[in-house]
Amino acid sequence: MIAGVNSTMNHRPSELGRPTSTKRKLRDLLLQRDNRACADCGAPDPKWASANIGVFVCLKCCGVHRSLGTHISKVLSVTLDEWSDEEIDSMIEVGGNSAANSIYEAYIPDGFSKPKPDSSHEERMKFIRSKYELQEFLKPSLRIVSMPTGKSSLRPSFSRKLMDNFRSSSTQKTEGMVEFIGLVKVKVVKGTNLAVRDMLSSDPYVVLTLGHQTVQTAVVKSNLNPVWNEDLMLSVPQQYGPIKLSVFDHDTFSADDIMGEAEIDIQPLITSATAFGDAGMFANMQIGKWLKSHDNALIEDSIINIVDGKVKQEVMLKLQNVESGELDLELEWLALDQ
Repeated sequence: MIAGVNSTMNHRPSELGRPTSTKRKLRDLLLQRDNRACADCGAPDPKWASANIGVFVCLKCCGVHRSLGTHISKVLSVTLDEWSDEEIDSMIEVGGNSAANSIYEAYIPDGFSKPKPDSSHEERMKFIRSKYELQEFLKPSLRIVSMPTGKSSLRPSFSRKLMDNFRSSSTQKTEGMVEFIGLVKVKVVKGTNLAVRDMLSSDPYVVLTLGHQTVQTAVVKSNLNPVWNEDLMLSVPQQYGPIKLSVFDHDTFSADDIMGEAEIDIQPLITSATAFGDAGMFANMQIGKWLKSHDNALIEDSIINIVDGKVKQEVMLKLQNVESGELDLELEWLALDQ
């Protein structure tokens, strides 16, 4: 299992492919030997990073980082997220996993070992919290402060009381922590015949909510048939309900107007994916279905398929509590070993 998520995390297509000098520098950083394994458990080929800490981590450890909150660790996907130049500069400034670990793991006490790729969630949680949140392995003279810009800097500890206050506030933030069983990627494809909320059109955007997590798309200006093709990521808790979807019209000088809503039942997707296990072992095939009924917003039955080793589901929804509007989505289940 993995833990936690940033409640406002917003995923947009990656910009790492742009031929700018900063993007090339990050690509070079990724190729370093120490960055080819998770900074926390050593799992190969990490695809996630903490932009403010400056480390590359695997999916399982990424979940724990998310649970710490962005004031401790701002998690981004190496391939799915848009990176700002500032976030890339922050990673480069730290220098990668070895440089960061030389600070965060300077003094690991006897009997306290790093987790391994197959370690339990509890082992990861204990180590990662101690390493980054409680900062128990740092040199006594150092304290790492997360800056508002997302960068991390080393500063002398101003007083023992300051560190005690930091530890106390960090501990309080973990109360009620939720454990997660995986990730669902929601691609918001397009909207059709959405409702008019301005003079002749609307400026729509989509908000998805699961538990305490909320993510949203970009705003499309003056368009009742918007195309987003935008990926949003949500962690799925053990006790999960439907994903709640809302469409809003963005207003500059007043509250945003609702343009419809719907619920997405993710149980068929998760049940089908779990039943088949490693989807990469199977050819393209249908493995499940979410059936249209009078008590859901489906326009037609939603089919769950294995496509190129991935579990995906196409969803067409008629927005509820509004005069018109449809939304096309694509869901993808991300197992812990992806």
